[in-house]
Amino acid sequence: MTSELHQLGVAALAAQLRAKTLSSVEAARHFLARAQAHRHLGAFLAIDEEATLAQARAQDALIARGAGGPLAGVPIAHKDVFVTRDFVTTAASRMLAGYRSPFDATIVSQLAQAGCVSLGKLNCDEFAMGGASENSGVAPIGFDAPQPVRNPWDAARVPGGSSGGSSAAVAARLAPAATGSDTGGSIRQPAGFCGVTGIKPTYGRASRYGMIAYASSLDQAGALGRSAHDCALVLSAMCGPDVMHDATSVDRPAEDYTQALEQPLAGLRIGVPEEFFGEGLAPDVRAAIDAALAEYEKLGARRVAISLPRTRLAVPVYYILSPAEASSNLSRFDGVRYGHRARQYADLLDMYQKSRAEGFGEEVKRRIMIGTYVLSEGYYDAYYLQAQKIRRLIADDFQQAFLQCDVIAGPVAPTVAPAIGSQSDPVQSYLADAYTLPASLAGLPGLSHPVGTGAHGMPVGLQLIANHFQEGRLLNAAHRFQQATDFHLRTPEGY
Repeated sequence: MTSELHQLGVAALAAQLRAKTLSSVEAARHFLARAQAHRHLGAFLAIDEEATLAQARAQDALIARGAGGPLAGVPIAHKDVFVTRDFVTTAASRMLAGYRSPFDATIVSQLAQAGCVSLGKLNCDEFAMGGASENSGVAPIGFDAPQPVRNPWDAARVPGGSSGGSSAAVAARLAPAATGSDTGGSIRQPAGFCGVTGIKPTYGRASRYGMIAYASSLDQAGALGRSAHDCALVLSAMCGPDVMHDATSVDRPAEDYTQALEQPLAGLRIGVPEEFFGEGLAPDVRAAIDAALAEYEKLGARRVAISLPRTRLAVPVYYILSPAEASSNLSRFDGVRYGHRARQYADLLDMYQKSRAEGFGEEVKRRIMIGTYVLSEGYYDAYYLQAQKIRRLIADDFQQAFLQCDVIAGPVAPTVAPAIGSQSDPVQSYLADAYTLPASLAGLPGLSHPVGTGAHGMPVGLQLIANHFQEGRLLNAAHRFQQATDFHLRTPEGY
């Protein structure tokens, strides 16, 4: 039984833990051992076996008394942008090397209250800025220097980003589920590249308190798991109002997203935007998406042709707004209050300059410079203000589309996961986000689930987008698809 624990998802593990056929300590030790055995993937940045086992023993004690939450004893791992008391939090940046928070992020504490046991912190792009998890500035466990995260399906390829450690850990069965953050696609794209399920809820649905900020009007916590059922369980525990701590938190009661999973898909209208299937979409990816849409039709759904006419503007709008917010958010890292401080400097200004130059990586510096430029006097109206206006129009396009359909479907990325180091041009890597950015700019929930393979046998994900607060509809659609197919059950060779 123990040797097969990692093949169990969140739902199956929770059931065995409740039935007392498995202890939380056994589960925690098993997954910790797997994390160490497969550390060549670079997925974990921090592990503390004592802290994890202490949490596991506490959950076993609750289960023995017939208490405990719905996920009592289930292991989970957290992306390293969520602060934690028991583990170092670095946002994968040298700037925060060794930082230990005095409190837990709200979603971390909510999952702990539901009974989850934390396995550790997961690698990502520095400050969540990137789409390949190649921009980490902190050494993962087993390494002496920073390393890119590797895709379990092919270690020479990226797992996507910025939640690449989360997607790689779930795909390699190093954790049954993981948290992630999605600013412009950073849950959906890595989920697609690694053949797992990932969901970004409506902006404000999950608290941002304790999430290290990149772009505050876009950042949203979410979940990655093997299946839609697993994601529904985790998301149910994560989401809910946190108005005392987070001004962007929506004051709306938590939901049990498992309740609607079994609803039939008969009559579901799936909108297919023509802009998502134009030039640039690889034929192998399109073939997998078309096959998935045909499967949905077999399940009772019907396709509806729609248009999102301002899709092409999402990339320039996003790469004006998000760097602008990043330049503001990251100004706090000045070497004075916390974070990296240069050892040698002449005066205060020199300390600021050297601390930030040493602490931040190249991609973070690039985005800070872009953001500072577009917010500068003389350029604010021309760039930032115009981008905000177009963002509103992009959101309006979605509302018009939802008059014709219930969910919108399309690719997550134009190709399968590229090779590590192959994306040397930052502009080209930005353009690859074209399918995920529109939903982020509109604050809509989005989900990716595996629907087949493309070139080199790499996974392909289908993106589903729904209107605000309709996460249950996305999870229901993906769950019914997964009941009829086995793509979500496939495991990379050797894991």
